Amino acid sequence: MTYRQQKALRIAGWIFLSIFLLAFVGGVVAYFKRESLLKTALERGIRKAKRDYHLDVRIGSAKFTGLSSLAFTDISVVPEKRDSLARIQRVELAVRFWPLLVGKIGLSGMTLENGLIQVVKRDSLTNIDFLLHKKRDSTATSEPSAETTQRTNLADVTENLIDNILSKIPEDLNISNLEFRAMDTTDTLSLITQTAVINNEDVTSTLKLNGNQATWHITGTADPADREYNLALYAEGKPIELPYIQKRFNLKLQADTLRAELHEVDRSGSEFRLEGAGSVRNLRINHPAIARTDVLIPRAAMDAHLFVGENYVGVDSSSTLHLGEVSAHPFVKYTLKPTKIYEAQLHTGSMDAQALFNSFPQGLFESLEGMKVSGKLRYDVDFQLDSSLPDSVKFDSGLTSEGFHILQMGRTDFASINQPFVYTPYEKGKPVRDIVVGPENPDYTPLNQISPDLRNALLTSEDYNFFTHKGFNEKAFRVSIATNFKQKSFKRGASTISMQLVKNAFLSRNKTISRKVEEILIVWLIENEHIVPKERMYEVYLNIIEWGRNIYGIGEAARYYFAKSPSDLNLGESIFLAFVVPRPKSALNWFVPGGYLQVRNVRGYFKLIGRIMARRGLTTPDSGSYGFYDVRLREGLRREVAPVDSLFQSDSLMTDPAEVDTDEDEGGTGIGNFFRRLFKGKKADEKRTDEAPATVQPERRTTPDVLPSEAAPTDTVKTRKQLRQERREQKRREKEAKKALEANNP
Repeated sequence: MTYRQQKALRIAGWIFLSIFLLAFVGGVVAYFKRESLLKTALERGIRKAKRDYHLDVRIGSAKFTGLSSLAFTDISVVPEKRDSLARIQRVELAVRFWPLLVGKIGLSGMTLENGLIQVVKRDSLTNIDFLLHKKRDSTATSEPSAETTQRTNLADVTENLIDNILSKIPEDLNISNLEFRAMDTTDTLSLITQTAVINNEDVTSTLKLNGNQATWHITGTADPADREYNLALYAEGKPIELPYIQKRFNLKLQADTLRAELHEVDRSGSEFRLEGAGSVRNLRINHPAIARTDVLIPRAAMDAHLFVGENYVGVDSSSTLHLGEVSAHPFVKYTLKPTKIYEAQLHTGSMDAQALFNSFPQGLFESLEGMKVSGKLRYDVDFQLDSSLPDSVKFDSGLTSEGFHILQMGRTDFASINQPFVYTPYEKGKPVRDIVVGPENPDYTPLNQISPDLRNALLTSEDYNFFTHKGFNEKAFRVSIATNFKQKSFKRGASTISMQLVKNAFLSRNKTISRKVEEILIVWLIENEHIVPKERMYEVYLNIIEWGRNIYGIGEAARYYFAKSPSDLNLGESIFLAFVVPRPKSALNWFVPGGYLQVRNVRGYFKLIGRIMARRGLTTPDSGSYGFYDVRLREGLRREVAPVDSLFQSDSLMTDPAEVDTDEDEGGTGIGNFFRRLFKGKKADEKRTDEAPATVQPERRTTPDVLPSEAAPTDTVKTRKQLRQERREQKRREKEAKKALEANNP
């Protein structure tokens, strides 16, 4: 070693020794003055809580009990003019040494005795409003600074939040008698932690729900240093449930065991990632929007890989969702900036078909319960929606079969409609009457005895590709998604004739998620297994759909409106009957005294449908209005049409100066109130289908009831401003209506 190297080492040694001595002296000084430093820090924190959050924080005593441990007694936190937020009799904290060197606070131990943390809501005020509403700086200018306009990095925010939470979980924990309470004017929820202990990574706890209503336990392992957790929650002698949720939201949630795991928390480049898992045993769900009975899921689990980037969050496709005997790989991503983008995928891979049917939650798809199948199935769905370009929505969904066959029908035999049967429509939960769908009914009409104009007009307006698709029209689905997204509510469906038939013939009218999914599954089974021929499906559909108040089937409709048989309907009458299918109870509202159709509102629809039919060779091109002027109600029904004054003052289905018919082509205006009503949603008593179960029963002959008349509309007066607004709204809806028809008629 040279002389210069030795000299450099001596200088470095003296510098290090000097720093060490200074740190040691500073530490000794800080140790002997730590009580006063603690007092100063607490006073500063209390003043800040008062100034920034209007919190009255009081501490009975605070002192050091060791080199890095603190003890506090009689702590209270009370928001200004609100109920007390927290009261703790005694808490002792031990701080990790090494995190302190980099300015972070991590707990190595905590002991807490006799505490209460509560959230109280009185009217619209709560005692946590200070957390929900940030304090506005009165000195701030109206123009944001360059710093405040910088983008918030979600990855950084999430990493800091998770890091702060996990660093506060101690390696040694001992809690006794800590109550969490939530109160409002109607109810109180209380959860008392009698004991909660972490000792040598083992977790044990006992919790009391609402006194002695239930006893819960949390067990498992926790390694706060390595940020690894495996915890299970279960109840003694009965399932886990919160009666408060059922009372407040009419949602029944029960489970035998809940388990959660955290494996890894890491930063990978610009993304923050979490890896964990969750599972549930015997989950029971009941809510009117989900299903009409309890839904039981024996086992469900998910291995989740979550990611958070600068402006997006999501679930990685390496995640696995387990349900019963099958599994799938989900992908979800939500991008916030510069525009909101929603992405979702689900891929199952090839799976045993019977395993899939066995894995359906009990009570979810009642008509499929007990079904036996063979072969393989694979499901794939890909969805993407850019909020700035909703019309370019991507939606591809498919259930692919490999050697799939039905060996045994479940609770419902879908082939039953190949033979005569009894259809029972329901209205507001009550059966209307039984309708024989077969030759014994004099109004039943075979498909080949129905006017071709009626068959073609209804297919053109409802589902032109019915005879070529396999039950679904994905283009119509995409148009429906885009329309509903732009309207911020459900304005347009995408049901094919196959779906409408299944809904009417086999399923309840309950508006539930499970019923819609079951409808899709049944349609796929019928179409792909060719259980019911297309011609029979269309024949049944035409003989059971509603065409007016207590008017079901084309036989009754042709006789009721025009005193004709279905085979004698002309083009105009056929287009009219197709026109009223979405709003059958309002059919008479479109006529003027004398039994003729209104020129305004309706004639444009005739031109639109007629020109589409002519373009496809289904009728002769017509320079007029495709039979519009040939439509006239039967004489006995004309007296039930509303008076002239009401016709021209109605706000619902009658004429409106804002909607004058035009002679534009099928891509323009002139469709009128039909599409206005279509895109404004449905009233409870004007839905395409009824509101209660429709059943297929053993055949028996019945006689149709007397057919009631249509109620007259109410009067209203509109200002010029309202009429201008309606004209603009009409043009917008007509453009969407064109896209809707194009989806059904590519």
